Amino acid sequence: MTRALRLMLVGASGEVGREVLAQALADRRVAEVVALTRRPLPAAKKLKNIVVDFDRLPEDAKWWAVDAVVCTLGTTLRAAGSRAAFAAVDRDLPLRIARLARAAGATRFGFNSSLGADARSGNFYLRTKGEAEEAIRQLGYPGYVILRPSLIDADRAEGRSGERLALTFARALAPLIPRRWRAVTPAAIARALLDGVLCAAPASRVVESEALHADGG
Repeated sequence: MTRALRLMLVGASGEVGREVLAQALADRRVAEVVALTRRPLPAAKKLKNIVVDFDRLPEDAKWWAVDAVVCTLGTTLRAAGSRAAFAAVDRDLPLRIARLARAAGATRFGFNSSLGADARSGNFYLRTKGEAEEAIRQLGYPGYVILRPSLIDADRAEGRSGERLALTFARALAPLIPRRWRAVTPAAIARALLDGVLCAAPASRVVESEALHADGG
């Protein structure tokens, strides 16, 4: 039987991150979840919550020694306030975490990216996501899984009026929308991320949005 793995989760307070945490804590393939957060999480069995300042991550902390990492960090240009601040959260921070965990021995990395991510895109958002993907690929992880979901089907607490409007239409018109463009639930994204990093042997792949719909429709 394959041994249970020690999993690091970054982004546990977001819609997808919360689902990853819930699924990971219930997964027999996971021995412990090391969750890096800005604020404390409710205590749970198998959870080791490390409250950190993401601007000053300690490079020599013992808790970097994990088997796998799942990163679900993400913001919006509006929330970030500038392109530089957005890139710091969606590209630079995931890359820094990936480097530190890899240096400590992690062999698998799961990254929640975006539909259309492309380092050569003329769209700043998609280009930044694509740059993050390319940088992660170059770190030498024996296995990585990169997800490119479409719109995330979640009722967010923070105000994202444009996203809420798009989600309303996406839900109403779901049967008419090609699978690639349909909204994807946090649960489906979490399952794919965990399956990608907890597989018996490390493997590398990119999962496009259409593959995240279990109904096949």
